[in-house]
Amino acid sequence: MRGSKLLAIALSVTMLGACTEPNGAPGNGIMNGGAPDKQDVGTAIGVVGGALIGSAIGGGIGQGLAIVAGGLLGGVLGNAIGESMDNADRAAYNRASQRAMESGQTRSWRNSDSGNYGTITPHRRYVNDEGQYCRKYTQTIYIDGEKHTGHGIACRQDDGSWQVSE
Repeated sequence: MRGSKLLAIALSVTMLGACTEPNGAPGNGIMNGGAPDKQDVGTAIGVVGGALIGSAIGGGIGQGLAIVAGGLLGGVLGNAIGESMDNADRAAYNRASQRAMESGQTRSWRNSDSGNYGTITPHRRYVNDEGQYCRKYTQTIYIDGEKHTGHGIACRQDDGSWQVSE
């Protein structure tokens, strides 16, 4: 019986492996040869937790099916939780970038849950060929302690928000 539990857990993990990377983004997460990301960790914890809960249900073949179902459901829920933490980083960044573009001053952001943080420094405002106010900007983002820098252009939309155009 113990062997069938382990087989069911292994099967669940294997099936969920294909689900851990949205759009097959290269260099992100273990499915693409990188370090585990938040979605990978959430998926793994969900699979194990769901499989353990499923192992407490029923007996025989029904128990094996409960382990697989519990692992699958736990993995899907864990993956969604891991993704929402990444969304929290993006939300903090987006709030700071909107404030920076509007004020013309450097703004910082931090997600205390993930530890990721950064700054957005807008440059002088100008009017593009379409008549929109735009700003070039420089950003520095620290993800898991690793520094990433970038440059871009954001333009003010009709609704007052700033959107990256390049």
